[in-house]
Amino acid sequence: MGSIYGDWLKAQREAAGLTQQELADQAIMTRSHISHIEAGRRIPSKEDARRLDRALNTGDVLSSFLPNDNAAVAEYFEAARLLEQQAVVIREFALSFVPGILQTRRYAREVLATTFPPVSEVECDRLVVARLERAKVLDDPLRPVVWAILDEAVLRRVVGGPEVMAEQILHMVRLVEKGRVRVYVLPFGLGVHPLMQGMLTLMRFEDQPPVAYSEGIQVGRVHDSPGMVDRLEGAYDLALGDAMPLRESLALMQATAKEYGHRD
Repeated sequence: MGSIYGDWLKAQREAAGLTQQELADQAIMTRSHISHIEAGRRIPSKEDARRLDRALNTGDVLSSFLPNDNAAVAEYFEAARLLEQQAVVIREFALSFVPGILQTRRYAREVLATTFPPVSEVECDRLVVARLERAKVLDDPLRPVVWAILDEAVLRRVVGGPEVMAEQILHMVRLVEKGRVRVYVLPFGLGVHPLMQGMLTLMRFEDQPPVAYSEGIQVGRVHDSPGMVDRLEGAYDLALGDAMPLRESLALMQATAKEYGHRD
């Protein structure tokens, strides 16, 4: 749906004789944002769509025909994945599983093998490779900046057995020790916290408005409405304030890895 919408926007822009930069100037947006919408990588917020309608004299067509934001994860995560590759800051919250870009191969395989309906070994291999490709955003030593808040359940839920868990936790420990990522734990003792309803990713960019991606059972949503992104960022900030400090979180991860049988 996003690409159909983007194609239609491009056609209207060209019919009006405008370049992407000229449309961006009139709609008070960035040229790169227009480019991403036309390519199907972004969906404009309602306010952006209204400004595009005004700039193109298209009534309320672009506002009225925004793609439905209640799409399945399979349809929407591709957009989120593309955004992940462009982000300069990624902030993750994980309720049950380690965030995808921090997963090891064996941990990822265990997670992906539990899908319903079941997938073949070949398809599972393909999914694992795709997930590990996402992790390549960490190959650059500086960007994107990556923070993760983990509910303690992520460390305690045994995925693939103790050996897989020890390997996965130590992978995150090494990333923290290198200064590549920051990981904070929300301990069980905290009780209720602002992010208990599901998984959340917040992304910021050099030349585009920020977005959020939230996910539940069989449902994922990309949010770029400024009001919604502000609310989700606020909830994240509250949770971060309640989390264990970085050093304490690191110590808990190291201790948990040892509990799973790791020995230095």
